[in-house]
Amino acid sequence: MMNHSMKNQYNVKPGTIIQGKWHKHRYIILKELGFGANGIVYLAQWNQEYVALKMSDNGMSITSEVNVLKSFAKVQGSALGPSLLDVDDWEHSKGQISFYAMEYIQGPDFMSFIEQKGPSWLPVLILQLLSDLEKLHESGWVFGDLKPENLIVTGPTPRIRCIDVGGTTIKGRAIKEFTEFFDRGYWGLGSRKAEPSYDLFAVAMIMINAVFPKRFTKTTGGITQLRNQLKQSKVLQKFEAVIVQALEGRYHSAKDMRNDLIKTVSHDSANHRRTSRQTNAGSTVNAQKMNHQTQSRVKAGASRKKQKQGGIVETFVLTVVILLFYAFYIFGQLI
Repeated sequence: MMNHSMKNQYNVKPGTIIQGKWHKHRYIILKELGFGANGIVYLAQWNQEYVALKMSDNGMSITSEVNVLKSFAKVQGSALGPSLLDVDDWEHSKGQISFYAMEYIQGPDFMSFIEQKGPSWLPVLILQLLSDLEKLHESGWVFGDLKPENLIVTGPTPRIRCIDVGGTTIKGRAIKEFTEFFDRGYWGLGSRKAEPSYDLFAVAMIMINAVFPKRFTKTTGGITQLRNQLKQSKVLQKFEAVIVQALEGRYHSAKDMRNDLIKTVSHDSANHRRTSRQTNAGSTVNAQKMNHQTQSRVKAGASRKKQKQGGIVETFVLTVVILLFYAFYIFGQLI
């Protein structure tokens, strides 16, 4: 549920200057980026740099998210979540509000990127996501509210990043936030306990959502409906075995799912190369046949041309001989 009361109460307009009560950092609000149950996120400018600034009237929520970002910072090599820059309070005319500033991650969202670049990028981004999730799970966290809206692709070398850690939950606890389409509990395929398999179910649903961007409504639910959906897409059929295992909760780690996806992609690439070689070989044979046929036609044409030229010469010679014979005959008659 969106926090409309907070949005209406504070209504921070572009140009507003937010100054921290404790650290005295000044942020110029540029525009709103989004809002939800736990607060509102703004694009702001600080020391000539862009930052994302999240405000909330729920201090506990801010503290929880800040702890998550601090934990992310300790995970070596992980690109999950933005970098934490500042935590403070803002004294407003209507009260005090907590906020934190974080790295502003720029780029198209996951769905826009796939739409622009094509489905061939889907396994590339998912492999990156699984690699980061493995590090996150090893550090004791489950992302929870994993969905395309929370994923940004940065560049110039495409790299997937997460922008909202509000649903991140310590392993073993109940998931704090979820979105129905990506929630296994909604589909009747598992609990809402924070464990790696919960995130991996969401990863599988993100892959499905990439092909069905408008999403589809739940009818019968369960694995049967989702498998039937997979069969409607040639793109998803390539990864069906991996997706189904994730939907059924048979992966215990993101590493296992990633390894299977790599094997699938490698197998598909090998088949593509084999088909290409066969096609090229067939093309070579056909080219050789066509070349042989062309040479035969050229030789036959040359032969016919030679024969035709010979016939013309022969006709000319015969005509000259006949004319000479006829001339001699006339001359003999005159004598």
